[in-house]
Amino acid sequence: MLNILFLLAGIASLTCGGEILIRGSLAAAKRLGVSPLLSGLVIVGFGTSAPELVVSVNAAIEGQPDIAIGNVVGSNIGNILLILGICAVITPLAVKPLVLRRDAATVVAASILFLILVGGSALGRADATIFLVAMVSYLVWAYWSERFHAAPSGELYQAEAEELSATPKSVLWTIIAVVLGLLLLIGGSQVLLIGAIGIAEHFNVPEAVIGLTLVAIGTSLPELSISVIAAIRRHADVAVGNILGSNIFNLLGILGVSSFLQPLPVHARILQFDQWVMLGTSLLLFLFLYTGSRLSRLEGGILLGGYCIYIWLSFTVFSG
Repeated sequence: MLNILFLLAGIASLTCGGEILIRGSLAAAKRLGVSPLLSGLVIVGFGTSAPELVVSVNAAIEGQPDIAIGNVVGSNIGNILLILGICAVITPLAVKPLVLRRDAATVVAASILFLILVGGSALGRADATIFLVAMVSYLVWAYWSERFHAAPSGELYQAEAEELSATPKSVLWTIIAVVLGLLLLIGGSQVLLIGAIGIAEHFNVPEAVIGLTLVAIGTSLPELSISVIAAIRRHADVAVGNILGSNIFNLLGILGVSSFLQPLPVHARILQFDQWVMLGTSLLLFLFLYTGSRLSRLEGGILLGGYCIYIWLSFTVFSG
């Protein structure tokens, strides 16, 4: 029971910390004259992955690679199957093909890159360098294409920045929000790891399984909140674009930073099962968006059903 309380407290702290940090960062960006396009692309699109970043980096430093990698892979699977499934069931998500095909293709490419780099059963500093170079290249490419070629996806990232309108108004509250958000993220990650490891030991479940499921779902709550709010407001591009941006940052940015700080061996279960599920869900989403330029309620139901099957398999067939 105590471990469960630690887990829930960690998730709550991470969720609040991520939300406060994003709003504080957006307020700071406005004061510094940063464009809504860049704010949406970097701060909102990737800021929602702050819990995953802090947890994975902390787990890597503490010598818990199964949680560090499992958190990223599990979050990417949950973002597509669970979060977009829920959003599409709430309302069909019609998207602009030109807006999202690039990012959906990048998610697929990043998933394939992960498969290639973990071929040696570990992620080292050379792999980390490749991830980080790919991350920077994507950011430069995305901003350049939207800033200088007036790509309609620029509207998406500006809308993401505007989706969170309640930001601190004064300099003092902006600083407080940024510092408080960071402290809640750091503290929440420590508490969550204590609870997650305790649960794994109590039920004799591998840390990789806990990282892929409980930790991954917990750290994905900021993506869930922003995407569901956007779906309710009929801002489909924001709902889908937020998930795609998060998945790109999870793989390229978070794994890049984590494996640069500490080489990460990859659990056999991830090599045999989860990495293929991650690639399959990325391809499925790309197929849905490419063929119909929308996610229907039926497709949302398919995604949700797929996540239920994934969780069932995680704790039965692939629980060892």
